[in-house]
Amino acid sequence: MAGSSSTMATVRDMAASLGQPQGRGQCAARKSPHFIAALPAAGPGARPQRAWNGPVTQEPTMHQRETRKPRLFRSRRLPPRPVIWFYLWLSLAVALVFACLPAFASERAQATDPEPEGLMLRAGDQWVASIAMDTTVDMQVHGLLAEVSVRQTYRNDTSEWREGRYLLPLPENGAVGALTLRIGERLIEGEIREKAQAQAEYAAAVASGQRASLVEQNRPNLFQTAVANIGPGEEVEIEVRYWQPVLYRDGVFSLTLPLTLTPRYLPGNDGGSYAQQTEDFRMLPAANAPEALPAVAGAHDAGSALPPTVSVTAEIEPGLPLQSLTSPSHAVTVAAEGPTYRVTLAQLVESGDRDFELRWEPVPSKAPRSAVFTDRYAGEDFALVMLVPPTLPTAPLPRELILVIDNSGSMSGASMTQAIEAADRALARLQPGDRFNVVRFDDTFDLLFPTPVPAQPGNVARARAYVRSLTADGGTEMLPALRAAFEGQAPAGFLRQVVLATDAAVGNEDELLQLIESARGEARLFPIGIGSAPNGHFLRKAAEAGRGTQTLIRDVNEVTERMDALLAKLDKPAMRDVQLDWPGVAEMYPARVPDLYAGEAVQVIARLDRLQDAVTVRGLRPQPWVRRVPLTGGHATASPGIGRLWARARIDSLEDELRRGGDAHSLRAQVVDVALRHGLVSTYTSLVAVDRTPARPKDEAMGSTRLLNATPEGSLQFAQGSLGWQRELLIALVLALTAFVLMRFRS
Repeated sequence: MAGSSSTMATVRDMAASLGQPQGRGQCAARKSPHFIAALPAAGPGARPQRAWNGPVTQEPTMHQRETRKPRLFRSRRLPPRPVIWFYLWLSLAVALVFACLPAFASERAQATDPEPEGLMLRAGDQWVASIAMDTTVDMQVHGLLAEVSVRQTYRNDTSEWREGRYLLPLPENGAVGALTLRIGERLIEGEIREKAQAQAEYAAAVASGQRASLVEQNRPNLFQTAVANIGPGEEVEIEVRYWQPVLYRDGVFSLTLPLTLTPRYLPGNDGGSYAQQTEDFRMLPAANAPEALPAVAGAHDAGSALPPTVSVTAEIEPGLPLQSLTSPSHAVTVAAEGPTYRVTLAQLVESGDRDFELRWEPVPSKAPRSAVFTDRYAGEDFALVMLVPPTLPTAPLPRELILVIDNSGSMSGASMTQAIEAADRALARLQPGDRFNVVRFDDTFDLLFPTPVPAQPGNVARARAYVRSLTADGGTEMLPALRAAFEGQAPAGFLRQVVLATDAAVGNEDELLQLIESARGEARLFPIGIGSAPNGHFLRKAAEAGRGTQTLIRDVNEVTERMDALLAKLDKPAMRDVQLDWPGVAEMYPARVPDLYAGEAVQVIARLDRLQDAVTVRGLRPQPWVRRVPLTGGHATASPGIGRLWARARIDSLEDELRRGGDAHSLRAQVVDVALRHGLVSTYTSLVAVDRTPARPKDEAMGSTRLLNATPEGSLQFAQGSLGWQRELLIALVLALTAFVLMRFRS
């Protein structure tokens, strides 16, 4: 009876449990006439089972299965349909509010700083992308000088008169000195003016209905072009010409043409956005602070304009037989025509989403040891001298390597992969006697170790794992990370080498260069440009200020080769304390030749009172070394344009003095004088071309539109630094509300 009472109690408990409403599934089972509760027979541990249309069974405990749903998955009554729609509409409303905030910020920024990013044509208060633009580049290379023509064709397919503006990236050491405006058969040559005067002439032409064009410098490697009064259905072509030196390193000549840009991050703005708020940067102490760059994130594409494309041709007269002529960035076709090599894009037209680079390597036995190119302009003599000193084997010094890695949002995509591979390669090459540390930065920064540590296997393995774990996000606050890398001193007998891997998407270049010059101490800085469109101006100036050398890595497949070459250089300084003795009076740039590493050449440009005799080059390698290079006779090659390169270098040096706090009034006057004499665009001078014949009727209004620069290849469209707290909060809210609604549906 006791057993029977226990069994009956169990039955009552089961019945009570099954009788309670626990969701539609269980209710249906309870009401089904075919449901039978299987009761356990005598024996502890046996469980009741439920079966459908079958006999009551009993199995051992280990084979028995509990078919009731866990509490978490028990079906519940769905919320009323209006409640579900309320959650959905709430998610949509939150998304719209936060999505509109950047647009509102952009409108406020445009009200204070209307300078556009990309090609712009405006219609009233709206930006409408309704114009197409094609770019054609023609490069003429003679020895160490390249003359480049960039032709932009603006085609207006609208029914309104238009104005176009475009942000034009050019080489950081290019001398921009010619502008031509072509309308049909009409050709108007641009003239150099002081910036304010050029702007006034352009504005007057716009108001008078005259076709006009303006070229201004935003930064040394970034220019703005404008074209006004493009009639309906018209094509207007502007041509900008510049001169650029050819680089010679490791036995290879190279030339780079920027075709797009990575938007620059400006520290100190709320949300960490790119140039959407301009006043903070304009308040920087630099006397020649450039205009803030407009933000791609705030760009509005309301029309059907196509992204910009480019066609490139190059004619190269190297003056010596070549072993190879290639482009690591684009597929090209090369044809030899006597001493001239003609290069074209294999696809004829490409998207302008990455920089174009050419490399040519002479036959080893013909590789130059020295070269001289001369020019006479406005009654003055100029000379460009290149000299490759021999490299002697030396025992490498123990190094203290500080790796500084940019993992900000602009590095998203292929750039972050390249930076990780570059840092990993540097860590893998450390020797047991070396010391090292790793610094990473976005809008914050971290040191892997509090102080540099010995390159022991455990430390290196930890560092490589740390580098591999990095992801790209946040803003580009480079200043605190560089300051941390320069802090302290390397132990006696060690040489501190700071290797910086970044796309240099920064807008505070002057502030960073000031830090490098003042805080570097005895360390050497070696910037590594990452990505398809790095900021070449900052990389070059950072290497000069840091007495190091720069390296560009445009593809992940180049990482091993480029990093091995760089780290091998760091072990073998070729020459230091380089001095040049010129005949007579000379003004040379760079005024102080940086230390040279294996494979690098002395490359200087000078204005001379008279072209005669020879220049003597002296240095330590580590023994004293002297070489005389004749400046006349068969050793020198006439090369028109060298004078403009000297003027560009002179302006660059004067702007460096401005950054260091020199007298702004005196230095500005000197920049204007050099720029006007040589016809160059600078911080204070611009090129303007005006067709004096009015074209637009006075009763016709003129609008504007824009076409953005192409997004750099391998990067993400939105990866311009920090997403900002607003967008991150938006993403979190949307995900949370979506998960909540899905859980309600699931239940």
